[in-house]
Amino acid sequence: MHILAVVIGIVLLYAAPLFAREKTDVLVMKNGDRITCEVKGLDGGVLYVSLDYVDGTVYVDWSKVARLESRQIFLVRTRDGSIYKGTLNSRQAAVGLPVTIQIIESPERQVELESPQIVTMLATSDTFWKRFSGEVSFGTIYSKGNQSTQYTLGAQTAYVRERWSAQASFDSTLSSSAGVNASTRNSLTLGARHLLPRNNWFYSGLGTFLQSSEQGITLQSTLGVGIGRYLKNTNRARISVLCGGAWQNTNYHQALVPLGKENLAAALVYADARLFRFSKSNLDVTAALLPAISDPGRVRFNTNATYYIKLISNLKWNLSFYGNWDSRPPAGLSGSDYGSSSGVSWTFGLK
Repeated sequence: MHILAVVIGIVLLYAAPLFAREKTDVLVMKNGDRITCEVKGLDGGVLYVSLDYVDGTVYVDWSKVARLESRQIFLVRTRDGSIYKGTLNSRQAAVGLPVTIQIIESPERQVELESPQIVTMLATSDTFWKRFSGEVSFGTIYSKGNQSTQYTLGAQTAYVRERWSAQASFDSTLSSSAGVNASTRNSLTLGARHLLPRNNWFYSGLGTFLQSSEQGITLQSTLGVGIGRYLKNTNRARISVLCGGAWQNTNYHQALVPLGKENLAAALVYADARLFRFSKSNLDVTAALLPAISDPGRVRFNTNATYYIKLISNLKWNLSFYGNWDSRPPAGLSGSDYGSSSGVSWTFGLK
């Protein structure tokens, strides 16, 4: 698992230069400033742009933009869940009126939207690598008193198309103290979503693979499917809930001795929330509740939460929390595993 994370990190670092393109987009601010740049996208009320004479990404308040022109093709998502694909143009709005963005899908088809209706814009391309965005993070904590050390390593990436998207994330934690066996936790999560004809509704598939020495889990594989809906979809918050079913297979061990396998059928309730505060900070939270169907009365729950604060350019400081709980674990094994960490994160593309 550690080797996989390193490989992912190296691939993402080498792939980053592939995301650049010519800086020919035109951005006009409400105070009259005119900028020639490369517009990368919009997320959380922040327009991400890069300039020839500035190192790194510049963060622009979307509500302060008066005009935008780009020949680049963008995927544009609105509050009601509608998806459009095309180049961008806009007219200078009169004082007090919202800016109107024109999406040119073809010479025969053009759509006009008021800027507050638009919640995300993602530059797309026929080039495979340019459709990815993501993040790599690392953290470490050392205490001389009990000679304890903790390492955390994580990687996330997303691939977005017109009406579907796929995500992958990997998290690894190693904790060691003098006189105590090292504790490890490795988690890989895969997911895909496809929008339904009815706006803001989607169907999704999830797959998680967990190893936890604290809970005696050699490998826990979970596969789930369901129907979901975006409850809130604005430039300040994005919240969705998914309901469906899941199958879970778990291999247990204790003191390096295998304890056998366990299969579980369960209902699935999965929630995903992202809260934004311009470019300064954001909070990402996911939670999954699995009430067992094949073992009535047993409930499993897991959650991950990360709070980000921007340092410089694409570099952020983060504080993370993870937790896994089982109301009825095998005899002699712990029913919970949780912890927190802090470190730095580097993002590429438009996360």
